[in-house]
Amino acid sequence: MAPLMNSQTQKTSCPGPAGALECALDAPAGAPVGLAVVCHPHPLFGGTMDNKVVQTVARALLALGWSTVRFNFRGVGQSAGSWDDGRGEVEDALAVVAQHRVPDQPLLLAGFSFGGYVAAEAASRLPEAERPQRLLLVGPSTEKQQLPVVPEDTVVIHGESDEVVPLSATLAWAQPQLLSVIVLPGVGHFFHGQLGWLKRVVTQQLQPRG
Repeated sequence: MAPLMNSQTQKTSCPGPAGALECALDAPAGAPVGLAVVCHPHPLFGGTMDNKVVQTVARALLALGWSTVRFNFRGVGQSAGSWDDGRGEVEDALAVVAQHRVPDQPLLLAGFSFGGYVAAEAASRLPEAERPQRLLLVGPSTEKQQLPVVPEDTVVIHGESDEVVPLSATLAWAQPQLLSVIVLPGVGHFFHGQLGWLKRVVTQQLQPRG
């Protein structure tokens, strides 16, 4: 069995376009500030909802008061279906949002690597009134996928020494949008040994201001 993020993690499933999608839900101690859905890396390269970066992002959001949902794309783990070249995976993310979000609840979409592309694309496809309040992209797949234009307050975090998605690709995508990119010096794509740093940066960037 895949590891649970903490002892209160609830393993469940929800209907998806290609069949049931395996999900992991975590609820904060108090009333949630909203729903955060975190998308995992590329399924064909071992990406799952239990990826360490995905879990780190989810833990940071949980500590900030968000209810978090991680899920496996179609064909991964216990999720039905098979790889659909990104198209169906975006639909999976939208299905998870639709299943777990309550009306008028704030939404945060996050993703790591290929999951960053999925999160950005899913956000762009939601009706204007249902768009996420925040978008968090960690090492987004800006070289192999074509990411949409994102809101100006999108948090983008990228390792300087990323060996999978070159930093230059993410800067080239961000520059025409005048979008800031937080660069972690010396850090590679998988944040080996630097997950605590990543968690601090996510927390700092998404801490409620008041």
